[in-house]
Amino acid sequence: MKLLRFDVPPDAGIRKTAVREIAEIGTPVRMRTLGNSVLGRKLYALEIGQGHTPVCYAGGFHGQEWITVLFLLNFAWDLGTSLRDGRKINNWDAKEWIEKFRIIIVPCVNPDGVEIALHGPEAAGALEPFVRTAGEGKGWQANARGVDLNHNFNAGWQGLRKLERENGITGPGPTRYGGPVPESEPETRAIVRCCRVENFARVLAFHSQGEEIYWDFQGNAPEGSREMAEKIGDMTGYRVAQPERLASAGGFKDWFLKEFGRPGFTLEIGKGKNPIPANQIGRIYRQLERMAKEFPTW
Repeated sequence: MKLLRFDVPPDAGIRKTAVREIAEIGTPVRMRTLGNSVLGRKLYALEIGQGHTPVCYAGGFHGQEWITVLFLLNFAWDLGTSLRDGRKINNWDAKEWIEKFRIIIVPCVNPDGVEIALHGPEAAGALEPFVRTAGEGKGWQANARGVDLNHNFNAGWQGLRKLERENGITGPGPTRYGGPVPESEPETRAIVRCCRVENFARVLAFHSQGEEIYWDFQGNAPEGSREMAEKIGDMTGYRVAQPERLASAGGFKDWFLKEFGRPGFTLEIGKGKNPIPANQIGRIYRQLERMAKEFPTW
């Protein structure tokens, strides 16, 4: 059984150390910063490969869903060392893989939210009083201003706002408030800007939990997307599904499909109750490893 490099809850210190350690693999890995969070924490990205087919993997959109951060850190380490050492990437020669593909991995889109979920309201700095008033820190999904980043993308945002109000969500809080306007948050703007600059061929967004795959948004998925989702399902054991109600719009995958009309997928990794315990990362990684390495080649 493969031993994973990172297997403890990934707070800010652990993330910073992990990203630097992965960057020190050297070619073919490069570290970038996409921007800063509300509280000034960096949004790190790891770029792997040198090819002309860019693909984005992003996780850590929600505070309690930090298991996705662990998955992406381990994946970046595994992929980077495999390519450095010339090991095959499934059926691909490492040199051929590097020359054809380029993955940009954003392990944690919401660094403040993850920190609050792991360490409570005191991790919110100057916004600690707001977080204490708005909700219990360890149940926190939003960013430090109480905006749910996966409701903050400009994709069906107005309809989602109506649903939020129907469900009693009228302002900032621990979860499901989409912000005053689409892309109001620096974290959302950073990932949107990255997508527009990089012009990704496809994206994978990682959330937890439920072992499901979401592949469409209001009919914007291109031809073949359903078949790609089913292929992901065959390789992982996950179920192809459609999100409902408050999960049906405003997300990163939704925005990418609407904006670019290219394949985009959300994977709800793990099963149970968020936060998924760190000791589940080995099982989750084994489920997803092959798919994650082959996805850029499809």
